Amino acid sequence: MLKQAQSNKDIREAAASAGVFLWQVAEAIGVTDGTFSRKLRRELPDDDKAAILQIIQQLSSSAKL
Repeated sequence: MLKQAQSNKDIREAAASAGVFLWQVAEAIGVTDGTFSRKLRRELPDDDKAAILQIIQQLSSSAKL
């Protein structure tokens, strides 16, 4: 069985390296953890990715305060 590449790996890695949980990102964009996980199953448009990466950066910065 072939292993499929993980969608939105850049978002997942950015959150992990910033110490931000995906449920925190979901909460920040106003969706449930399950909904956000389902969104990540398919590659997101670049503008959505940019917004999510910015949220990850903001959450990381606020956690360090």
